[in-house]
Amino acid sequence: MEEAIPALEGACQRTVRHQGSLSQAKTDWLAEEVPVALVYNGISHVVMMATPKDLEAFALGFSLSEGIITSPQEIYGMDVQPVCNGIEVQIELSSRRFSGLKERRRAMNGRTGCGVCGVEQLEEIGKPVTPLPFTQTFSLNHLDGALKQLKDVQHIGQLTGSTHAAAWLSGEGTILGGCEDVGRHVALDKLLGVRATSPWHSGAVLVSSRASYEMVQKAAMCGVEILFAVSAATSLAIDVAEHCNLTLVGFCRPGRATVYTHPQRLLDSA
Repeated sequence: MEEAIPALEGACQRTVRHQGSLSQAKTDWLAEEVPVALVYNGISHVVMMATPKDLEAFALGFSLSEGIITSPQEIYGMDVQPVCNGIEVQIELSSRRFSGLKERRRAMNGRTGCGVCGVEQLEEIGKPVTPLPFTQTFSLNHLDGALKQLKDVQHIGQLTGSTHAAAWLSGEGTILGGCEDVGRHVALDKLLGVRATSPWHSGAVLVSSRASYEMVQKAAMCGVEILFAVSAATSLAIDVAEHCNLTLVGFCRPGRATVYTHPQRLLDSA
């Protein structure tokens, strides 16, 4: 008889069959993936596929990492509402920030053709990021311990095997908190939202995925100086990290780490 597992937010059960016993139907746990619309002052801005958990943190982190706001105080209210085909997060922005968002939307709607073709300056790709200061350090001696803890923030992932994680590490390598989602960008946004309302200042971000330029840019927009990724970084991620003074480290595995940019923040474990 199968052991009963308590219901977990963001996970659901489906009937499955396994090779070698196709005649026997069983139930299995899956991570939920639903459309989540972020609606600012009544106007839908973006729809993301996400795990329906920690959605207020996601909305706050997305708003910060995309430069829609510069501090949590510029959001006056938030309401998560189920709708017929998914979930809406209704966000009330300050009038100043909403005006800026509308201006950005008009600029985006006015573009034609490829948005990257003809771009000569790296800073013209994506969002302008103020170069980060050099205030953080991290000893690579602490990285192995942090990697062992990463699964502790993946409750859905341990049950289903299908979520990414993003965690905040203290300077001593302890995971102070983390978030998970079927999407790696969403997991990072959720973490950045949690961090924005937590007393976490010194430390670094660890993600279970590869590091794309969007991941680097999101982290830098929120003042993160050090980003560790379990998998590789892309070439553009390295370029963006170099440009905005972020320390980017990939292939973080036990006893292994590849430092791509700004190694001066790191203490070598050798």
